[in-house]
Formats: sequence, structure tokens, C-alpha cells
Amino acid sequence: MSRKPTSKRTRPKPKAFLRLPDLDQARSAVLNSLTSTDAQRGYRHAIDEFVDWYCSEPRLSFNRTVVLRYRIHLELRNLAPGTTNLRLGAVRRLAYEAADCGLLSPDLAAGIRRVKGVKKIGVRIGNWLTAEQSQRLWRAPSGERLKEKRDRALLAVLLACGLRRHEAVELSFGYIQQREDHWAIVRSVPVPTWVKNVLDEWLQAAIITSGKMFRRVHKMGKTWGERLTEKTVWHVVLEYAKAGIDRLAPHDLRRTCARLCHAAGGELEQIQFLLGHTSIQTTERYLGCKQRIQGAVNDRIGIEPPG
Repeated sequence: MSRKPTSKRTRPKPKAFLRLPDLDQARSAVLNSLTSTDAQRGYRHAIDEFVDWYCSEPRLSFNRTVVLRYRIHLELRNLAPGTTNLRLGAVRRLAYEAADCGLLSPDLAAGIRRVKGVKKIGVRIGNWLTAEQSQRLWRAPSGERLKEKRDRALLAVLLACGLRRHEAVELSFGYIQQREDHWAIVRSVPVPTWVKNVLDEWLQAAIITSGKMFRRVHKMGKTWGERLTEKTVWHVVLEYAKAGIDRLAPHDLRRTCARLCHAAGGELEQIQFLLGHTSIQTTERYLGCKQRIQGAVNDRIGIEPPG
């Protein structure tokens, strides 16, 4: 008996043009390869921006020339070098995963990975508030209306606890626990008693007993929705920063928290735990400190000769 011919399953030929389903598959592969939720969030935003630009252009081949055009597009937006390099890094990762899935030619992926980032010149400096400016900022909402109570509580949490925007909007009742006569958020973030009092004042006025702590407030003075958005946090900070503080961003309140803790005698390792940094070098950049020659830290350490 003659054997039936067996059909050989051939691997699909890599493409030069990636359609939207191919990009979605590569995007899912990139996000699944990341373990950190913060990294997933950043890469998702960067890839979505690139996909929107890629699909808005005429039919383009996904190659090195196209990524160079995208880099020029990012530079024309006057983004910071670090932001541009983050976007390009996400595109390189997208090309690598697309080639690994058999969607893109390995030669094209290798060309995309050779695209260099933007050169960083100098060090980007953030904004740090003084203790007086910080106190004036969180007290700017009078607290008479419901929205002002929410804004006061939100600014107090950002300044005193050093939370990121997405951490603040995700804050819920299950995250805050009392440990050893002190309140703490379940990432081991101590919450000062005065911050807890301001937070309770907002929650009692809004009659919120479960779910997310920060909600939207209607013009009629009533809460609605299940949560606050990160964009709303940005607008809240800008609204009250108009009183004499220029170009203030929500992340500047996190930097301010780090510097005020350091100025109050806080240890560097404890500030690292508070902010949730993996690297101590990141915490040092948040402090924005300069070396002091007059009255240096090693002038009086207890081993100098008497007299």
C-alpha cells in the first residue's frame, strides 16, 4: 500500500508590513514579559502612542527608517530626552517580540534595535517646595465645599506620603491599616495622623465607606463614579499651584516629600522604603541635594583630636 503524503506545516513567512492584529499580538507579548506593573503601564502607553502614529501614516514598512522617522516625530514634540528614549525603547522591544513571534523579519528587527536614542545633555531638574510652600499648597482648598475637602485630602496624601498619581487614585479602604498606634498604607507607607484626619474629614463628608477613597465630585456637590482619574490629579495640582508656584507637576510633590523627610533628619534608607524605590541611587536623585563644604558632615564625627 502506498503511504499518504504527509502535509508539512510551514512556518508563516515574516512580514515587512505589520497590520493592527499583528501589532496587538506583539504588544501583548511585550506586556506579558514584564513583571512590574509600573513597567507594564509605561510600555503600554508608549506602544499605544507608536501604534497610533504608525497607523495614521501611509502604509509603512516596520523597519529602521520608519523608527527613525518616529524619533524625529518625538523630537519635534519637544519631549524630554528621557521620555523620548523610553518611547524608543518600547518600540525596540515591540520589534524584538514581533520577530520572536515570527511576525517580523529578524533582519528588520535587528535594524530597529540599532536606532540610537537621544543624547542627554546635563541633568533634568525637578521642582522642590519648601515646607512653607508645601503647607500653603495643601491648605489652599478652604474645605468648605465637598470638592475642596477632597482636594485638600489628595494634596496632603501626595505631599506627606509621597504617592504616585496612580497609587493615589487606586487608594482604597483595604490599603490603610493601623500598625503599632500608627496608620500605614499596605506598601509600608506611614501615614501621619494629621493626614489621616484630613482624609477622614473628606470621607465622612462624602459618605464613602468602601471602594476607592478619591472620587469625582459633581458640580452640584455630590460624588459620582467609582474612582478618580490620574488626569484629574494633575488638574488638581495645577489648580492650586497657581498661587505663586510655577510649573508644578504632581511628581514634584513626591520629590518634595523626599527632601522634607531628609531635611527633618530622615535616613536615606527609610526614605527609600517610603517611596518604594528599588535603587538607592533613584532616591538620591529625588533629594536633589548638593555637597556642603562649610560645616561638612565629616567635620565633627567624634574622632578628631581634642582642643
